[in-house]
Amino acid sequence: MTAAVVDSGILYALFNPRDQWHERAATFFKANSQEAVVPLGILGEVGYMVEEKLGSRGARSLADWLSRGQVHFEGLLPQDLRRMTLLMSKQPALGFVDASVVAIAERLMIDTIATSDRRHFSDVRPLHVERFTLVP
Repeated sequence: MTAAVVDSGILYALFNPRDQWHERAATFFKANSQEAVVPLGILGEVGYMVEEKLGSRGARSLADWLSRGQVHFEGLLPQDLRRMTLLMSKQPALGFVDASVVAIAERLMIDTIATSDRRHFSDVRPLHVERFTLVP
């Protein structure tokens, strides 16, 4: 597989064994962690969700896993924020985090998004490809 930009839902599912996407997330990361691009902007949301549902132990597990260098982290650049503003203006249902995933995927010319959110990402029309490939 080529690189994939990771959305918060699929990263959260990796740490919550009761999540309906857990097995798919675990399989995806086992096979593709070296090609996974994690936007730094999703980490606060994922950390909050993990800690809310799984407590401090879950948050420690998340931090430990992220610290192992199995994924590539990508920050937001000014052009990403401009693109996010345009995306959220055109598609009000697309929130800040989802817009950041799209903007980073576009900038890096990545056509695959690892997500459990089929609804929002299916509606996005990226600048560099006809549509995103959504996995797992």
